[in-house]
Amino acid sequence: MTSLLAIIRTYWIVITLFNLSVITLLSLYPLESLPSVPGSDKTHHLIAYGALMFPTALRKPKYWQFICLFFICWSGMIELLQPYVNRHGEWLDMAANTLGIASSLLIAQLISWITSMNSKFKDTLKTKDKHYMKKEINDIHARRR
Repeated sequence: MTSLLAIIRTYWIVITLFNLSVITLLSLYPLESLPSVPGSDKTHHLIAYGALMFPTALRKPKYWQFICLFFICWSGMIELLQPYVNRHGEWLDMAANTLGIASSLLIAQLISWITSMNSKFKDTLKTKDKHYMKKEINDIHARRR
């Protein structure tokens, strides 16, 4: 899990640009009718924009708030353009997109907190192990005398 998070943090720009391209293409590709897929349309929007924001939220570059706002505006722009490509723009889709972005921010914050706590716990155990080992070594030397 940690290595996957490290990959996402390292390649966050590439992953984000790929996700943005796929979302834009799928949202603006002209269709005669929408394909039948399981689940709610709003759930798909939430998941897609959550996946879009997650790498940025996990990495948290200094301008992450601007990126977040850009994704929300991009979402609105797509909703405005969809009627011109035989699609239906809905403001509730934009609300689901925004909720996906916000959810991604919360999930990334939770993951960062958990990994930080795990790291601190491991450091504490290492420190206690060093002190314990020193005590054991000193006790062994004391018994030999």
